[in-house]
Amino acid sequence: MNDPTRAAREGFLEELRSSLLYESLAEIEADSRIASLYRALARAARAQAETWEVRLREAGVKVPTRPTLDLRARLALWIARRIGVRPMREVFAAMKVRGLSAYGGSFAGSGGSQRGGHPTPTDVDEIGKRHRTGGGNLRAAVFGVNDGLVSNASLIMGMAGAQAEPRTLLLTGIAGLLAGAFSMAAGEYVSVRSQREVFEYQIGLEREELEEYPQAEADELALIYEAKGFEAAEARTLADRLIADPERALDTLAREELGLNPDELGSPWGAALSSFLAFAGGALLPLLPFMFSSGNSAFLVSIVTAASALFAVGATLSFFTGKGALSSGLRMLAIGAAAGAATFLIGSLIGVSVS
Repeated sequence: MNDPTRAAREGFLEELRSSLLYESLAEIEADSRIASLYRALARAARAQAETWEVRLREAGVKVPTRPTLDLRARLALWIARRIGVRPMREVFAAMKVRGLSAYGGSFAGSGGSQRGGHPTPTDVDEIGKRHRTGGGNLRAAVFGVNDGLVSNASLIMGMAGAQAEPRTLLLTGIAGLLAGAFSMAAGEYVSVRSQREVFEYQIGLEREELEEYPQAEADELALIYEAKGFEAAEARTLADRLIADPERALDTLAREELGLNPDELGSPWGAALSSFLAFAGGALLPLLPFMFSSGNSAFLVSIVTAASALFAVGATLSFFTGKGALSSGLRMLAIGAAAGAATFLIGSLIGVSVS
């Protein structure tokens, strides 16, 4: 099969898979406007598939059987049906799904009152009332599990290499779990709290400026829209219309002038708890065998458990990167194995020198 024909065949299959994915997203999405967008994208994909089909027929090549969605797409859709499409944006972005920017901005004709199906925050007190639900949360959770898994598995391997007593090894693993989880939680709390405080301060200044000299703020907003490609008159009309509504104007200025996105903020306590649980969950896996057994059997089971979990984490990350699950899983396994082997060797050397 020559290259042009092969490209037509692959294009035909890819566009049909895309149409199936968009149709499924349209069924899941609760916002009718975004669902309509997905249906339009599905029609466009089918039309492109028909173009590829014509080329195949003209070349005298048999048209492939209609494809089905692969395992990654089916799993992503299964999760999206339970938590919504919005939290899965990064996953679907890796699958080359278009139209995901609809979740981060207002639609034409919406008047700016809605952003991705949620009411636009117009006051600092509204920020953080709902926890972050962006795709970044899912990825952060996976990384949290991975951090706990690698760090505690390495700690346990190091103590095992030093030939620590079973009780000492268990207590060390528990201490590593708690210390790491609390450290992650504290760091995440401070990070999100600081981010929110910066937002509160900046939006407070913007509110004062809007009250003192609204026309100057309208001028700045018009300049921003001109820089984005609007005609001067259109930019001025849009800016004046927004400034006429102080609350909408404040939200728009925060996004356009300050580059702040309220959707990216969340609850500091929620972020801290999520980090704690993610890290603790990962750190617990290599520790579990030592809670019910000891000696070589517990050590071997711990290695197998950690290795399996590392591969699973790597395969899960492929949802966000678009890479193959097998290669991603093996890469993560290799990284974790290297860290565990290094700490085991160091522990062995320290154990010998101390004894």
